[in-house]
Amino acid sequence: MVREDLRNIAIIAHVDHGKTTLVDEMLKQCGEYHENQVVSERVMDSGDLERERGITILAKNTSVMRDGVKINIVDTPGHADFGGEVERILKMVNGVLLLVDAAEGPMPQTRFVLGRAMELGHKIIVVINKIDKPDARLEEVEEEVLELLLDLNATDEQLDSPMIFCSGRAGTASLSPYEKGEDLDPLFKTIIEYMPAPEGAEDEPLQLLVSSIDYNDYVGRIGIGRIERGSAKVGEEAMIVNYHTPDAPPKKTKLVTLFEFDGLSKKEVQSARVGDIVCFSGAADITIGDTITSPLDPTPLEFVKVSEPTMEMTFSVNDSPFAGREGKFVTSRQIRERLYKETLKDVSLRVSDGETTDSFNVAGRGEMHLSILIETMRREGYEICCSTPRVLYREIDGVKCEPMERVSVDVPGEFVGSVVEKLSARRGELLEMNLAANGNRMRIEYTIPARCLFGYRSEFLTDTRGEGILNSLFAGYEPYKGDVTTRFTGSLIASEDGESTSYGLFNSQDRGVMFIGVQTPVYEGMIVGECPKQEDITLNVCKKKHLTSIRSSGADEALRLVPPKIFSLEQAIEFISDDELIEVTPKTIRLRKKILNTELRLKAAARNKKGN
Repeated sequence: MVREDLRNIAIIAHVDHGKTTLVDEMLKQCGEYHENQVVSERVMDSGDLERERGITILAKNTSVMRDGVKINIVDTPGHADFGGEVERILKMVNGVLLLVDAAEGPMPQTRFVLGRAMELGHKIIVVINKIDKPDARLEEVEEEVLELLLDLNATDEQLDSPMIFCSGRAGTASLSPYEKGEDLDPLFKTIIEYMPAPEGAEDEPLQLLVSSIDYNDYVGRIGIGRIERGSAKVGEEAMIVNYHTPDAPPKKTKLVTLFEFDGLSKKEVQSARVGDIVCFSGAADITIGDTITSPLDPTPLEFVKVSEPTMEMTFSVNDSPFAGREGKFVTSRQIRERLYKETLKDVSLRVSDGETTDSFNVAGRGEMHLSILIETMRREGYEICCSTPRVLYREIDGVKCEPMERVSVDVPGEFVGSVVEKLSARRGELLEMNLAANGNRMRIEYTIPARCLFGYRSEFLTDTRGEGILNSLFAGYEPYKGDVTTRFTGSLIASEDGESTSYGLFNSQDRGVMFIGVQTPVYEGMIVGECPKQEDITLNVCKKKHLTSIRSSGADEALRLVPPKIFSLEQAIEFISDDELIEVTPKTIRLRKKILNTELRLKAAARNKKGN
């Protein structure tokens, strides 16, 4: 059976190439909004963090009706750290729209997501977006996309993929680069004509692969997936099986409710057929990769193997003197439950117990991946301490190997020397250097060990005065490149508990950049600043001016304090070294030493030095 009334597609692209904005216009032009309805921009980015950062973090489903055909659309993240979200939903669709920025052209994540789609044999429609940008270079980008398809060993059919030129913000599309177009009609027609309709045997037993998980306080866990075979009906008995655990006995379940995507909402239905993307509840312990089958034929479907994590951080219970003041969830049991719950819906996250009962090793795809998890937990009321990130090494053919990153840098010409010098010092290998589109910028590509990028992004922004763009993508494992020093500064550490004073800060700010202002509560071992030398200095920021009966000449002079440097969570993760932690609470981010007592810390440092 072929479902000619249905198309299932995903929109894939590099970060900030306009996927979510294009979905906005597709929804508008298909009449999903009322005439006078107030609609926010990037309506699919529904999470607070997504709106604040302007990026898509979770893959989301929606649907539109066009010319009697229902088009199920999956909006995917563009950041490399959330590649697992893209990999798992590609099994739900029959084709992809590959979005490419008309000025930037194919970027590292474009290569990654396109390669994954081609492995599954999906049909591709290339959409060159933002054609109304002043620096758009349509013909060159068209050639770059074809070169990328050739690099990825595309089939003849994939090389002949249709190309649409569009402006997501203006809501226009055309088949020619020289015509602007009036609406998105050419895009919709191409999707309906070119994308394959779902097909399968409707009269055979049910098979539904779970590709996503949602949660609702009223019905519990909700599975989301596409019906590959048969049909699903509310109230019918079903079995849960998994391809990767063939020895486990099938678990019985029941489809309590069934929903289909209807625009931005879900519509309750009594039954669904082959090809439909549905949400269902009733299976309490369903996970991504499970198959819902009929009891008559419990045959599982293979789930795509998601790329393994490349870096790890240790999350532990907050044991600082300020622990428990701001957080709601502070015990190891609560942190453990939250972390293991996250692994049920994030297939590229791994959690294991740490060296102590109060710590957990959390492995992910990158700093952004883990920092989003930390920020989410923080907003939910958790208090935790986080270690510095460390890469996950592998032994391949008896050789110690480490994860490598393919780094793409776009910088103004005058900053190229500084960037090349820093990346080369961090064991980077230059792949290519080209003049960028607008003539006064350079596009440089490097391969570099993932660990050598820790701490470089904020330094990169400083070196390029905020004008540089740096993107990275996992590029496989290579033999260990040797030891590299990535941090060349030390820390300024508070020597006693108390509250910072203007006098104490004034006398301390000559030692380095301060991280705190006046009247900030501090404790012994807390990091209050950055030392320009590669050493730690202990100082007293709570020092008060002694009052005497003798009036000095400078008694009434105002103390001028330099504004403190306030770290974001990502900057804090990049800054800390191996013997330091980040204390994360719902209201505050503090940096601290692992060993707070000054005397004990110096003894431990001496032992380490002697051991080395």
